Amino acid sequence: MQLPIEISYRGVQKSAEIDDLIRAKATRLDRFCDHISRCSIAIEQPNHQQRSGNPFRVRVDVTVPPGHELVADEKQTEHEMHEPLTKIINDAFKTMERQLKDLVERQRHEVKTHAEPRALITKLFADYGFITDGGGVDIYFHRNALLGTDFAALKIGSEVRFDLSHGEMGPQASTVHVVSTGGSKL
Repeated sequence: MQLPIEISYRGVQKSAEIDDLIRAKATRLDRFCDHISRCSIAIEQPNHQQRSGNPFRVRVDVTVPPGHELVADEKQTEHEMHEPLTKIINDAFKTMERQLKDLVERQRHEVKTHAEPRALITKLFADYGFITDGGGVDIYFHRNALLGTDFAALKIGSEVRFDLSHGEMGPQASTVHVVSTGGSKL
């Protein structure tokens, strides 16, 4: 995973072993969705004052552009009170993997079935670019709006499909999908 992973502990002793497991599981999420913009994990033991049981809770929060917030919240039930924390972590990440697979499938289906406007990439900068539609309107897009293609691989003149939204400064593409490459690379 390219972005930093945020791990918080509440009522649980922080350990390098748990941190390593979480980082490995979070990195694996990239297999299911390569455009995750945020990943936060909270490890809790809400009733750590109790002597019997002490159930764990693991919450995985992931943000995927354009504005999808996914949450996997796993906690021990009464019959699981003696399961190790690592099992709850694994279960939370399995749930998140299923959610990411479903989201990516919906996004692919939307790209295949919707007749989004088509345009050409006309300007590229470090983290953003502009596409021009058939009417000559420049439409801003950020690298996080790009689906299925690495931003560094974009070329001026490439044909794209996009979902139009309106940002603070005017029209912008909330998602951009490259249809065909063309033109010259910057």
